[in-house]
Amino acid sequence: MSQETAQQTARQGGAAWALVITSVAGFMAALDNLVVTTALPSIRKDLGGALDDLEWTVSAYTLTFAVLLMFGAALGDRFGRRRLFLAGLTVFTGASAAAAMAPGIDSLIAARAVQGVGAAVMMPLTLTLLTAAVPEARRGMAYGIWGAVNGLAVASGPLIGGSLTEHVSWHWIFWLNVPLGLALLPLARLRLAESHGTGAPLDFPGTLLASGGLFGIVYGLVRGPADGWTSSLVLTGLFAGGALLVGFVIHGSRAKNPMLPMRLFRSRAFSGINAASLLMFLGMFGSIFLLSQYMQGVLGYSPTEAGLRMLPWTGMPMLVAPIAGILSDRIGGRPVAAAGLFLQAAGLGYMASVVTAHASYGVQLPGLIISGIGMALYFAPAANLVMSAVRPQEQGIASGANNALREVGGALGIAVMSSIFAAQGGYESAQSFVDGLRPALVTGSAVVALAGIAALCIPGRRRATRTVTAGESAPVLEGVGN
Repeated sequence: MSQETAQQTARQGGAAWALVITSVAGFMAALDNLVVTTALPSIRKDLGGALDDLEWTVSAYTLTFAVLLMFGAALGDRFGRRRLFLAGLTVFTGASAAAAMAPGIDSLIAARAVQGVGAAVMMPLTLTLLTAAVPEARRGMAYGIWGAVNGLAVASGPLIGGSLTEHVSWHWIFWLNVPLGLALLPLARLRLAESHGTGAPLDFPGTLLASGGLFGIVYGLVRGPADGWTSSLVLTGLFAGGALLVGFVIHGSRAKNPMLPMRLFRSRAFSGINAASLLMFLGMFGSIFLLSQYMQGVLGYSPTEAGLRMLPWTGMPMLVAPIAGILSDRIGGRPVAAAGLFLQAAGLGYMASVVTAHASYGVQLPGLIISGIGMALYFAPAANLVMSAVRPQEQGIASGANNALREVGGALGIAVMSSIFAAQGGYESAQSFVDGLRPALVTGSAVVALAGIAALCIPGRRRATRTVTAGESAPVLEGVGN
């Protein structure tokens, strides 16, 4: 074997390991968004606590995860992506064990918050480490697999949480992360190559503005349905968070080395895919949140039975996303992502038209399949579109920004869809639930369709782009390869 062939084989092996490590790590972080929801009654029975305490077992993770994503990416760019990935994975694994052993509801909430800190450092770096390890010609397929695993984690959280709670114990929704984390730590240390970003100093003012702004917005969104949208704390969080984010935008436009340079959004590719991601997660999170309750509370399925019946939607990315990744390599990411979003919008619209208090599974199945194919087609090229819209040294913060917007979109989706559901229906009867579910699904369908329109605004792969010289502010890669 020649030296060149041996080096190529080594690179391929490194790419395969990077794909496995980053996909599993991303699965763990994404899974914990919704895995607790179906376990809340069992947690309350064992640990006690009021309804607000139980809500915080979900919200504590969402808040810390969302507000620290961009800071975690910036730390990795500054001090080494592999080093910070290992640190985030260690924190996440340790906090998972602490959550599993929590003696009371307050300690569980604290452990969930620390889990979110670890995930915020770990999650955005999975994408940059994968990008560094995979040759450009094969990134579409790699991103497709990575996206499929993450999409499966988000969508199957209620199934996994419900199944473990029903057949084992709610503690195992947290214990599940521990062996996975312990297995990944040595693999990541040995198999991932170290990489850095621009080496610019950390942007502490930008970090405080972004973290404070996102905290206020997400806090208001997750507390709004429970406390009321006109309560003083909710309004303070929303308005103060909005003001801080405006300050963050101004800071990013004027500072010398901002955490998130606002010039990135001059790229139609970067702006389009981030808008599509926020809207996609808004429609998807809210729909899954309500449909999983519909299958259990209205149709009478157990948590495990409901999760299994949603597999045509939630499991479809594992089958379709790798194929979609190959397609995005050949024809570009924009048409694949846009087609996926429009398909998912059609699937949600179909579900809205057929849900009844006694709907058969066969009637629902076409909508689940269409939504699953659409989600898979979106996840496959989305990561490639994000990473190819910026310079290589800016890919860490681009990944962090995209993940933060997705998390905010998910929190917004649950809040908005729950509010529509509560305004039009409720939990009083099966028919009342359906009366609230139907307009919520129509809203989700419309929002995902808007995401498809945003994806169409991304430049095509054939658009000519010149090399940006030093001192210019436009991104180097706008639409190239997509």
